[in-house]
Parts: sequence; C-alpha cells; structure tokens
Amino acid sequence: MELINKTIKDYGRQLAEIFSLRPDHVEAALNLYKEDNTIPFIARYRKDLTGAMDDETLRRLFDEYKTQENLDERRNTIINTLNDLGVDDPSLEEKIKNAGKMTDLEDLYRPYKPKKQTRATIARDRGVEKLAASILALKSEEEIKAEAEVFLAEQKIPEGKEKLENFDQAMEAASDYLAGEISDNPDIRKKLKLQWLNHGVLKTEAKTDEDSVYRLYYDFEEPLRKLKDHRLLAINRGVKEDFLKASIDLEERYWKPHIELILGVLQGGGYAKDFLSTVIDDAFKRLLQPSLDTEIMADLTDQAHEGALKIFGLNLKNALLVPPMKTQMVLALDPGYRNGCKWAVVNGQGTVMDAGLIFPVIFPNRLAAAKETMVDVILKYQVQTIVLGNGTASRETEEFLSDLLKENNLKVPYLIVDEAGASVYSASPISSEELPDMELNLRSAVSLARRILDPLAELVKIDPKSIGVGQYQHDMNQKRLDEILAGVTEGVVNQVGVSLNTASPSLLSYVSGINKTTAKNIVAFREEVGGFKSRDQLKEVKRLGAKTFEQCAGFLRIAGGENPLDNTFVHPESYKIAKEMIDSFGLSFNKENKVASADLEKFAAEKNVGLETLQDIVAAISKPARDIRDDFPAPVLLTEVKSLEDLKEGQVLTGVVRNVTAFGAFVDLGVHQDGLIHISQMSDKFIKDPTTVVSVGDVVKVRVIEVDVSKKRIGLSLRNVN
Repeated sequence: MELINKTIKDYGRQLAEIFSLRPDHVEAALNLYKEDNTIPFIARYRKDLTGAMDDETLRRLFDEYKTQENLDERRNTIINTLNDLGVDDPSLEEKIKNAGKMTDLEDLYRPYKPKKQTRATIARDRGVEKLAASILALKSEEEIKAEAEVFLAEQKIPEGKEKLENFDQAMEAASDYLAGEISDNPDIRKKLKLQWLNHGVLKTEAKTDEDSVYRLYYDFEEPLRKLKDHRLLAINRGVKEDFLKASIDLEERYWKPHIELILGVLQGGGYAKDFLSTVIDDAFKRLLQPSLDTEIMADLTDQAHEGALKIFGLNLKNALLVPPMKTQMVLALDPGYRNGCKWAVVNGQGTVMDAGLIFPVIFPNRLAAAKETMVDVILKYQVQTIVLGNGTASRETEEFLSDLLKENNLKVPYLIVDEAGASVYSASPISSEELPDMELNLRSAVSLARRILDPLAELVKIDPKSIGVGQYQHDMNQKRLDEILAGVTEGVVNQVGVSLNTASPSLLSYVSGINKTTAKNIVAFREEVGGFKSRDQLKEVKRLGAKTFEQCAGFLRIAGGENPLDNTFVHPESYKIAKEMIDSFGLSFNKENKVASADLEKFAAEKNVGLETLQDIVAAISKPARDIRDDFPAPVLLTEVKSLEDLKEGQVLTGVVRNVTAFGAFVDLGVHQDGLIHISQMSDKFIKDPTTVVSVGDVVKVRVIEVDVSKKRIGLSLRNVN
C-alpha cells in the first residue's frame, strides 16, 4: 500500500471543496499560516491573496486543515502497519484513503489491530477459522459436524487453556470467533452507526429518589435524531454526578437484518442459519451494542460540545464588543452583607481616585454613615454614573442607593452590571501589579467601574471562562475551550485596535504577534521614553523583531503621533502607497473620501497593489480612529428601582441580554433575577438557533409571560411586543 503524501496545493483543493472557496485563495491562506502569520494579520492585511476571508473563516479553515493533517498522519501509520503485516488488499487501501473521519479509519484498521486476549482471539489461536467459514457458507449440519471433527483433531492449544473435547465445545469456539469478526467488521459497524443515529432512542432513568435539577430526565426518552445538544449535555452531567442512568435502545429490526445482509446470510435456513442467528445476537448484545453505544454517545457529545463552544465564543465576542461608556467619573459599588459594600471612584481614563468600604445593609447603626460617605463622594468627585454589581446583596444595596439619590436630590443615573469575574480579577497577579497599594477586597469595585469605561480592556484581564457567558463549560475539553476563547478574544482585540500608549500588558498580549513577555517589554519601553511617538519605535523594544513588527504594527494606534497614519489601520508596509494615494486622489483625514472604482482599479494595476488594500486605505484615512464597537447597543442606564414583585404578566420592558444558550436567552431587567426568553418565544417562526435572533449585550424589548416569585423565575417573550 502506498503512503499518503499531500502538498499544500492538495490540501488547498480538498479544503476549497469543503468550504466552497477558490483553491488558489485557500492555498495562499495555508501558505501564510505555515509561514507563522497570525489569523488577524492574514484577515486584515492579506485580503488580496485570500479573497478577503474573515478571521472566523480562516479559523475554521485552519482547524479543518489540522484535522485533515492528523487524519493523513494516522492513515500513514495504519498503512505502514498493514504493510508490515503483509496485507495486500486494494479495496481496503481505497477505503483507508477515502475515510473521512477518524472513527471510520479506526473501524477499517480494527480487524488488524493487536488485541488483548479475548474469547475471539483464543478461538482464533485454536485454529477455528475453517469451521467458522463453513458455518458462514451455510453448509449442511453434516458438513459442519465433519469440519468440527477435523478442527478438534488438529486444534492448537493456547498456553494455559485446555483441549476442546466435543462438538459443542468446538461450536462454542466458532461462535466466539464469529462474534469477534462480526464486531470488528467495518461495513457492519458503519451501517449500524447510521441505524443508531436514525432509529436509536436515548432512554434515561433516575438512580436516586433524591430531587435534583435533573428531575426532568428521571423517566425520559427521545430519538437520537431529535435530541437537542443542551439535553444531551445535561444528561451527561446527570450521569457523571450519579443521578441518572442512560442507555440507547435500538429495535432488532434496525440491526439484525443489516448484519445478516452484510454477512451474506439473509436468505436460507437450516442448522447454520439458526446457529448464526444466535451468534449475531451474542455479537450485538455483548460486543457491538456496548462499543457503538460508547462511540455514538462520544460523537454526539463532541458535536454538542462544538455547538456549545460556538455559542460560548459568540457570546464572548458580543460581551467584548459592548461599547465603552462616555463618562468622566464613575462610582462603582460591589455589594455585600456582613463584609460590607466595596466602592471605588474611577475617572474616564480608568485611574482610581478613591475607594473604601461602607455598610448600607444588615447594620442599621451604620446606615447613616454609609449615606454620608456616598453623598460626600458623589459631590466631591462630581460622579456622572454609578455602577452596581448584580451579586450578593445587590437588591438591598440598590434600594439604599435609590433612597440616597432621592433624599439628596442627586440626578445620577446608575447601571447594573454583571459582576462575574470581578472577584477572580481581585485575587489575580494582574490586579496586584495594577493596584499594588489597594486592599484586595476593594479591587473588585475598580474592575466593575473600568468594565463600563472600556469593557474590552478590562475583560481581557479575566479568564474568559469566568465572564459568565458559557454553558456546560466545565464538561468540555478544556484545551479546546481555551483555544476557542483565546481565538475569539484575539479576533475582537485586533478588530477594534489598541492604543499603544494606554493599553495594559493584558490587552497588548492579545495583539497579533505579541506574547505576554513582549507586551510587558512594550509597556516598560513606553514608560522609559515617556510614550511612543511613532510605530517605528516598536523596533527598539526588546525582543520585538522584524516578524513581530510586521504582525502587530497595523493593529497598534498612536493618537497625536508624528505620522497621522499611525492612528489608522493602515499597515506601515503600505505607508508609501497610502501617501501616493493622498497626493493622487486628494484624500483628507477625518473626512468622507470618495474615489471612483474605475480610478482605484487603474491605480491598483499601475502600482501592482491589490484593490482590497487600496479600499481599506481610503476607509482608514476617512475614519482614522473608528471604533467598530460604536455600532453595537450601548449599556442601559436606570433611574428607578424595580423588583421581582413589581413584574406583572403582559408588561413590556427593556432589558439587556446577558447570556445566550442553545435553548434560549437570559435577559437582565434590572430586578436582580434574569428572565428567560425560551427559544419557542423568540419568533412566530421556527427558530433553530437563538444566536440568529439575539446576542449578548443586545438591548431588547420583551413581554413578561410568567412570574414565579417563590422560585425566582421570570418567563419572557419577544412575540407580540408592542
């Protein structure tokens, strides 16, 4: 058998077919990737070569490329092994080369794979193959008995085993061998997997009488083809936590005839057929069913995880794209009971002006002092916006705040923010570096304030898994989860762009080509020289070489620098052509520049530059400091307190989408308990994916359809909202 030896061009053709892209564009993208160019760099600065693939398309493309590479590597390992075994089967070779999934490949290799000692291997070692072949050939009972006599006379006796003495023992050995062959048959396994997926029914039952969040699945069944990802993930967790038992049921009519057909024994009758029927039952129940149950559940779980990862990534992206709030002074409150309410005042640049601790709840004798402190702080710093965390004691603290503002006639709007991750930040090394002189417990309030001034800059300091926008994240492959979330964060940071003179090391470390060490070196150099005046100064930063400069320079902006192009997404490699365009077309910064398509095409041909690059230069000069986050909904400011008890069915309210899952979306209405818009309430039409309707950070109008105060449950709908 010949080994697989694919080139980038071969992969380019293969992946182009999978993704419906042009082969030359895919090949160019793969070559750029192999040359250690980052995805953000390729997406923004190599559009001419890739056909303007965006970063999400590139990530999917490169993921599939790695999958295909791993498949081919495994293919070659199997081919080498089969060659060593002397297997020469053109049909098998063709199947191996065409196998599209790792499980299909392993099924083809399964009959040749070294095995631990089993009933089937022991029977094979005895030399039962000829007897088994006569049974498969549906020979007469007399012929099979004759073959059994020959086997008993010529049998080999494996070490530690006894000699077989009679016909029944010979037939038992044949049964063991045939059951193993049936179980290892790749055609049978492939066919039955399809039957499992099309006709299998997942059934669950309780392992305990104890009530739990899994009560819905204590007596549950659903066809696999209809099973929703979130249900499967919930069932898996219930099994893992020992609340549930789960199994897949497949009726005999969906598996037995297919096995008989593949074995070639569907027709006929007699002794051999009856014997084989029993063997097939044994092979299915003892070997195939447990094995395929595990494989199918693993495959479905992987698919469910990928779906959950997709939603998690999209939620994270939308959370990171929430626009910065234009405000000059923020007071943030991180509520608490006995340990008090942490507060911090932060200016528009994120600098901490003051911080402290008050006790507005639990302790009546401290209430007056808490009010006095807050009034003094609001007046002293001329606070423009108040931020309130939505965690423990949030409701009581909001009532305190409302009374305070009314009693003192203070017209300061407030905003309730999700405080997920604030405590993680407080205890992190990053917060110790940024706020070394501040008590650890006060740092969470600073984080809450900064995450409305610039959500992206603050949230990148926190592990994405702690931001509170995921589903079943602890059940997933953590390496894969980290890869996905890091890729999403990297994509958003580079789409937005980063201020070279104000960005933290955490934010800089997500810029194309920059790692954590280089990010710290950039900040150290910035402090040493008093700020960057040009992008060229990056070349003086320790350990920032030519390749890193190429990858990162275009994403780093300098406001008020020596060259106005340094405050745009124009890459330094294109400065010369950008200046020529300014002269040729009379382009001006911060002005809507329009250049006729024909003129741009002519210029592109003359200068041998891609048209997409020229179009991007015109757009960048027209809006140098454009922030794509300005296109997204701004946070909602509140002026009055609402409680769960205030809600009534039929009310139409405005809220902010906090999280999107496979079954719906959770909306913050400012009542300290998120409401759920179930997927069935998102549209009058059938909706398969909630992310096609809402995104994290969206400001939505919803209708209240259910309020259960005792269970703290709010049902919401997007339907019939006037």
